[in-house]
Amino acid sequence: MTPLRIAFLGLTDSAALVAAREKGFAQAEGIVLELIRDTSWATLRDRLVYGQVQAAHMLAPLAVAVTLGLSQQPCALAAPCKLNVNGNLLVMAPEFTAALEPDTSARLNDPLATAHDFAAAIGLHHRKPIIGVVHRFSSHALILRYFLASAGIDPDRDVVLRVLPPSLMVEAMRTGEIDGFTAGEPWGSAAIDVGLAEAVAASERLWQRGVEKVLAFREDWMESNPDVVDALIRALAKAADWCDNPTNRSELAELLSAPAYVDQPAGLIERALTGQIVARAGEAPVSLPDFMLFAREATPFPWRSQALWIYSQLVRWKMVTPSEDALARAAAVFRPDVYRRALAASDVPMPGASMKVEGALAAPLPIGAPRGAITLGPDRFFDGRAFDPDRIEAYLAGFGEAR
Repeated sequence: MTPLRIAFLGLTDSAALVAAREKGFAQAEGIVLELIRDTSWATLRDRLVYGQVQAAHMLAPLAVAVTLGLSQQPCALAAPCKLNVNGNLLVMAPEFTAALEPDTSARLNDPLATAHDFAAAIGLHHRKPIIGVVHRFSSHALILRYFLASAGIDPDRDVVLRVLPPSLMVEAMRTGEIDGFTAGEPWGSAAIDVGLAEAVAASERLWQRGVEKVLAFREDWMESNPDVVDALIRALAKAADWCDNPTNRSELAELLSAPAYVDQPAGLIERALTGQIVARAGEAPVSLPDFMLFAREATPFPWRSQALWIYSQLVRWKMVTPSEDALARAAAVFRPDVYRRALAASDVPMPGASMKVEGALAAPLPIGAPRGAITLGPDRFFDGRAFDPDRIEAYLAGFGEAR
């Protein structure tokens, strides 16, 4: 048996890692999995970079940023599989949401209109709204910027973005340090449940099938330990499939609720797993059936086009200077070649291509695969734009000088 230490944060989207350990999928592949819980993404990043753990449950943009030298000590990271897509909420205090569409279902299902309402609400607020983000280099922060900018809001001028660990967001709202936040579940639901916040937007409606967490390794360690990496990916593929099975959701919520993992009530955790999101305390849930995916529709496959979308946003917000070298290094963080190698002998269907146009699917689409059948789900961005990884400059130019 091979011992393996993986760092994670107490979030619902750590589910595949927890299931791999608790349901025996890792052990069946010869791995003794030790999950090391961290509080902040910065600490988790450092554990991985400095070799305290062999792998990490990581924000996809953070893996790209570390590789590009944008976040503390530069280090080449590799992500051979995704752990989930979607799963985040943007929530704001009731004093702010009073200026938004009162029907929370309409609010969540029409994010472009909600963004414009948000712009008007800023003008009515007593100060610049302070919005918590889990890390500067997070999908949460990048999508929030995109959402705000669609309504003419400058996220660097018109609001204050404050970095806080996900588990501290609710208390920061309670003390008035922030007016709202965007984070992975269950923390948005936790703030809603106690009346501190209402849901404003769901990541599933901002970018359907948007990239979220990845399994990250130091590239040098991954290349030196191919057998262990492949065994872990096989275990996670089985765990993700188990997590996506509706009959397992209650059990999964119970596993995640343990103090060693998310340490929140199972009923609260289960909302994200079932896509039944309570947007305002006391209301009936809004049904968002694709709120969080783990296995179906080739969710774990690390599309390089998604790494390049992350790169495009880092360029858009002037976090990185565009260059052919930076583009190539960003794309190389996602490793579909390792994913394919690990699952070559399995019956897991996987795409034949490594890139696609992101945001182009308005309806489910069956695609060709070397083995089995795959139907990709809708992956639209809320504003209807599509991202062609071969035309990044044109894509960015479409946002105009105001970004």
